Amino acid sequence: MEFRILGTVAVVTETGELPLGPAKRSGLLAMLLLRPNSVVRVEQLIAALWEDEPPLHAKAVLQSHVSRLRALLTAHDAEMYGIRLTTQGSAYALQLPETLLDAHRFEELVALARLQHRPADTVQMLREALSLWQGPALTGTVRSAPLEAAALALEELRIASVEGLSEAYGQLGEHTRAAAVLRPESVAHPLRESLAAALVLALGRSGRQSDALDHYHRTRRLLADELGVDPGPVLAAAYRTILGTSSVQAPPQAAFASQPQPKPSAGPMDTVPPSRPASDEPADGTGPDPSLSRSLSRSPSPSASLEAAAPPDAGTGTPRSPDSASGQEPRTETGSGPAAPYPEHPAAPTPVHTPAEPPTPTPNLLPRLPRGFSGREAELGALDQVLAGEDAPVCLLAGPAGVGKTALAVHWAHRRHARQDRFPDGVLFADLRGFSDTPAPETPTVLREFLLALGVPARRIPETTAAMGALYRSLAARRLLLVVLDNARTSAQVRPLLPGGDHCATLITSRDRLGGLIASDAATPVPLNPLPPGDAAGLLAAVLGDERVSAEPAAVERLAGLCDGLPLALRVTAARLAERPDGTLAAMAGELADEQRRLSLLDIEDTGVSAALRLTVRHLPAPAAELFRLIGLHTGSDLDRFTAAALTGTTPDEADTALGRLAAAHLVAESAGGRRTPHDLVRLYARTLTPEPAAEPLGRLLDHYLRTALAAAAAAHPESRPCCALPADIRPAVAVREFPDRATALDWFEAERSGLEGAVAAAAGAGLHDRAWRIALLLWPVILLRVGDGWVPLLEQCLASAEHEADPDAQSRARALLGWILHEEGRDDEALVHLEQAPGLAARAGDVTSEAIACVNLAVALNGTGAHDRAGLLLSRAVTLAVQAQHPPTEALALHHLARHCLDTGAHEAAFSHAVRALDMTSSDEAARRVLLQTACGEALTALGRHDDAADLLGQALRTAESAGFEDGVAAVRKALDGLPADR
Repeated sequence: MEFRILGTVAVVTETGELPLGPAKRSGLLAMLLLRPNSVVRVEQLIAALWEDEPPLHAKAVLQSHVSRLRALLTAHDAEMYGIRLTTQGSAYALQLPETLLDAHRFEELVALARLQHRPADTVQMLREALSLWQGPALTGTVRSAPLEAAALALEELRIASVEGLSEAYGQLGEHTRAAAVLRPESVAHPLRESLAAALVLALGRSGRQSDALDHYHRTRRLLADELGVDPGPVLAAAYRTILGTSSVQAPPQAAFASQPQPKPSAGPMDTVPPSRPASDEPADGTGPDPSLSRSLSRSPSPSASLEAAAPPDAGTGTPRSPDSASGQEPRTETGSGPAAPYPEHPAAPTPVHTPAEPPTPTPNLLPRLPRGFSGREAELGALDQVLAGEDAPVCLLAGPAGVGKTALAVHWAHRRHARQDRFPDGVLFADLRGFSDTPAPETPTVLREFLLALGVPARRIPETTAAMGALYRSLAARRLLLVVLDNARTSAQVRPLLPGGDHCATLITSRDRLGGLIASDAATPVPLNPLPPGDAAGLLAAVLGDERVSAEPAAVERLAGLCDGLPLALRVTAARLAERPDGTLAAMAGELADEQRRLSLLDIEDTGVSAALRLTVRHLPAPAAELFRLIGLHTGSDLDRFTAAALTGTTPDEADTALGRLAAAHLVAESAGGRRTPHDLVRLYARTLTPEPAAEPLGRLLDHYLRTALAAAAAAHPESRPCCALPADIRPAVAVREFPDRATALDWFEAERSGLEGAVAAAAGAGLHDRAWRIALLLWPVILLRVGDGWVPLLEQCLASAEHEADPDAQSRARALLGWILHEEGRDDEALVHLEQAPGLAARAGDVTSEAIACVNLAVALNGTGAHDRAGLLLSRAVTLAVQAQHPPTEALALHHLARHCLDTGAHEAAFSHAVRALDMTSSDEAARRVLLQTACGEALTALGRHDDAADLLGQALRTAESAGFEDGVAAVRKALDGLPADR
């Protein structure tokens, strides 16, 4: 990892530049890099990030940028390089080895150049220093006085270095090269007299006197037109030197070597003063006033073209090819191969060796056969089928970290190579280290190994990658080879290594799906999934012995589940058990069941699940890596793009792209409905990466669940009033999921149930009780559908959070719903404790509808205890309250239960009247409610002796219940039908 400010501000890793985001974040990074390992006060940063008066919320914006920058660095293992962005009171500091900063390396090289005694060494140092510049310093940041002053200070040092380079060339007698490096700078800075004077001298001394005089006169006119001044002493002295009219030494470039030697600076803000004064500086060689580095103008000229016109020169340290140095003809790079013929196979599949040559040794670059390999018969058969095909088959063996891709590929390759049938000409193998702590091998390195294995003498291997690739493909085209490319990270890494011809086969392993390779080279994917329990038992038995494993079959199955079926995790587990010969597999399973310890138990020395996952995550693009870290905050077992967007604070489309990248890297599995599920070990690892503090992403997640659950409840029961309002401080939503109908809404509740329940616990744990009780109550549509699904702990937490918030309406609703569920579970004594309090709390809150519902729930529970008179009074009051609230759905609910009460007490006429009245105000969309009301009407008619009317009504109810899939309703109707006389 390295940091760049000499050009566009950037952080560069092995995989490319990191996405820094907006200009303010780049400016923040620049300010920290200008004073590395030093504190930079918040006031300084705010002054640098806003051109004009900063807004009132500037500090909050700054904190957000710091947080995102810290997360970006953490995502790319910055701490591994000694990089930390720390908060120190009201200031920040970026701690890093300064060798990672291009400006520091530039200044060190410039300082070293001043110490050199040989001009050629000075040239070497300065050329290397100037090559670090990629354009104007601090490009991509906001335009503000502090940043522009710092950019100018750096630019001054760069120009002084250019002048020093031209001086060193002049001392070598290379005046043409001196002119070449000076001209673009003089054009970019036409009023800088020191540059103009140096260029005049360099042109004159290289034999171009007319060009020198022309440049002098153009500069003189420009000074007169723009500034109204004549040339200063330095430029005038250069002019007289060229004319030969003065014996004054021309000092424009001599100042670089004679300046005092500064110590390497602590950062780019403490720059070495430029060696030459500008046109308004004293001409005595003392250099510019340091205050000039605070100027607000920035030079627009990049330095990448400083030496575009400079020819190669032996004195500059530019390497020459061995052939040209020895006077021999340079090597051709046509890829046609060596002069001596190689033993080759013809294009036909049957190999025929040239009799005049000894046969080429059959290459076998495979690593040793993996020990303890078990199972995988289906996958081995799939590899046989794919790689036995013709037309150069390419097989992509893809799966998550630790699933055993390399072991399977090497095992299969050894088995096929031993047969000597399909690949008699050998096996080539390369570990591409796409997901490794060590750098991936360069393509030329791999090609060289392959060519050597194919019998090409080292001296005959071409120098260029293209020529090596051409020779490799031409040799492979005439052979029957298997090429195994292990641990590939990208399709581009693989393509140059694919063999030519129709008779070779290629087996690639990767943690990524490598869709590009499937599209461009017709690679056939063979997914590798976790081991089933039977294969897991075989793997454990290979280490622990059959007797020990077969003695505990249940523990083996549990271990396989806790290890997610990953061979890597199972091997680590087996290693730990091997160290405990008296330990049981069940005891180990018990230890692994502890989520706080599981990952640590599955790591041993430098091997384990955490290490494998770390390498996978490290190579993710930044948006996907950030989402992966935040998955550790997710409260459910799976998530969709809307939930992912809430976690990351992005749009659903952006989140879906990041989810797709995680799926491609096998970090999440795809399930129905566009949902993605991380395996347990992946989720546990993500939790170790969760940023601290995580209040903001958790808050976004909770507010997402609040908004979506409210919308889903409205779609599931459009006739009902919302059970709560959104909090006043809820975050703005980027997008809210829409529910076109009741079924879609209920499906969402079912899919998100674990996430919603987890959100309630997470909200309560974070002290966000106003979110906790709301999310719990909003689950009421699915709670009423699944009354026996163990909702009591959730509703008890709901009540606790409502009491913490001292909200009587929330307490009333929580107690009413909790009491209802307890009553449905047959726990009437516990139910009445809550139900007795619910109406009074609702009345205190002034919510008439909530009071009516509380009365209904209390009455139903009292009916179950035999307190029918009081239950009837409560139900009548509930009807009165619902009419007062002018809310027909609640009135229909109260009438329904009043009808049931009347049926239970023998008041059949009243029961029929109440049920018909409720049925009239129930819409056709409320199938379940209509079925229950029609059933009540049918029972009342049966009791009144109107059997035919009862049969017709109950028949309608049965058809409605069956078409709606309302099983409880079907059972209730059939029971009512059974009550009809058989001889009616």
